[in-house]
Amino acid sequence: MTIQEIFNSFSTLKVAVLGDIMLDTYCWGNIERISPEAPVPIVALEKEEYRIGGAGNVALNLTALGANVDVFSVSGDDVQAKTLLKLMSEKNIGTENIIKISQRPTTNKMRIIARNQQVMRLDSEVTTDINEGLVNELLEKLSSYIAQKQPQLLILEDYNKGVLTKSLIEKSIALAKANNVIVTVDPKHKNFFAYQNADIFKPNLKEVKEALHISQDKIDAGSLSAIHQSLREKLQHQISFITLSEKGVFFQQKDNLPQIIPAKIRNIADVSGAGDTVIAVLSAVYTITGNILFAAEIANIAGGLVCETVGTVAIDKEQLLKECSILNL
Repeated sequence: MTIQEIFNSFSTLKVAVLGDIMLDTYCWGNIERISPEAPVPIVALEKEEYRIGGAGNVALNLTALGANVDVFSVSGDDVQAKTLLKLMSEKNIGTENIIKISQRPTTNKMRIIARNQQVMRLDSEVTTDINEGLVNELLEKLSSYIAQKQPQLLILEDYNKGVLTKSLIEKSIALAKANNVIVTVDPKHKNFFAYQNADIFKPNLKEVKEALHISQDKIDAGSLSAIHQSLREKLQHQISFITLSEKGVFFQQKDNLPQIIPAKIRNIADVSGAGDTVIAVLSAVYTITGNILFAAEIANIAGGLVCETVGTVAIDKEQLLKECSILNL
């Protein structure tokens, strides 16, 4: 497939995103003096902005590509939930499978930004696991969705906020595999090794080193391939895809040759949400093409592009297409 054919095919994708959703709040202002009460800067607020975060940002990136996306998650029954669900609906993200409950607040990450830099972040959240009743309700919704809409792809987006319990992870993957749905995973440390039999497992380097208790700093194809083999022994997945920050990305499929794709030099403004963009683009391209090299190349470019903007933003499809075309992917 040509790059243009791949990008045209995004509109045929139906995707379920299961995981932790959150509201990203940005408070922008200026610093002109230090507080007389404590040695901290005083930020004079000028504007407040709300954006879609967590698994919602993965869905946002997918809709920006043109895919049809439904989110499966749990939110609070509060003002933050109303704001978040309204933002998601405005971006044509399906929200009818998000369960509102009053027992826990909607996760809200409030970033204080001055002079284009984060001064502080305030998090409002509850991270205990959802109960088995909610797990079963989400599974019922996912099962019904798969039967009715027949999606090609399920993305599990874990932020350790309590939605993706071990039980939900295992049962949702089994449900997807039984229905020939591709499964890709963006894990966190709590249930890192619960994601067995996925098609793509996408941690970052720090996460995978912590999970495997690896302290070495050497980053090359050989050492990363050894990490891939260690992961495969535990997870029986198909593809390891490890993001390496400024060094690019690594991937290996089963016992095929390992590959590292270097990052393109960019003016980095903010890395917030870059991982969401990478898993969204990687999963979409791989589902369409079945080619992990193509998917890795395009996702690597996409992750760099969103880092040039402050705050969580969705990928610009036309800009991504332009860069991929220039590089003759």
